[in-house]
Amino acid sequence: MLDAKAVEAMFTRDDGGYMCARWGRPIAPVVFGVEDETLSVMKSALQALCQLADHDMAETDPELGVNLLVFFCREWDELTAVPDLDKLVPGLPDLLSKLEAGDASQYRAFRFEPDGAIRAGIVFLRMKGEAAETPADVLALSQAVLSMLTWSESAFDDTSPLASAPDGTVVLKPEIAALIKAAYDPVLPAASDDPATALRLAARMGH
Repeated sequence: MLDAKAVEAMFTRDDGGYMCARWGRPIAPVVFGVEDETLSVMKSALQALCQLADHDMAETDPELGVNLLVFFCREWDELTAVPDLDKLVPGLPDLLSKLEAGDASQYRAFRFEPDGAIRAGIVFLRMKGEAAETPADVLALSQAVLSMLTWSESAFDDTSPLASAPDGTVVLKPEIAALIKAAYDPVLPAASDDPATALRLAARMGH
């Protein structure tokens, strides 16, 4: 299992700030740019993570309609053609230019409730190169993991949150599953910028 220092690192951003936040409302996802089969895999992966965290999924959000938007594309500039996307993502052209310049494969941003819990999320995935060769189940489960909490930008740079089971299926690593479950413990705050929270998370991972 991860110790408190390792847990703290998972939520410490590049600027040194700490933030661990979970969803404060049921997740109502919508996925654009994929075939129905991949859409089903994506939603199943999110459902599995929600069950793990004892959190709810929903078809719609009563206030927002949907609150987790996932866009697949092959080139970043394709997203400029999505109607009203610039209203959801201010400064979209500049953002896409930066993603193109940095040869990025994905982008993720969250909006938050007054108490700091996740209110909505938006994900861009460019299916090019290595990403295009990634099996749908691997891609879906990894994106579900990344969408559940406000991980740091480098949380999984050195190691994947996934592992291969003896039968060849892709599964969530036990320590990551335990961390997600701990973060959704209702005893803990929905969001915290206090690194000491990592101590409480680590303690609950052993339960």
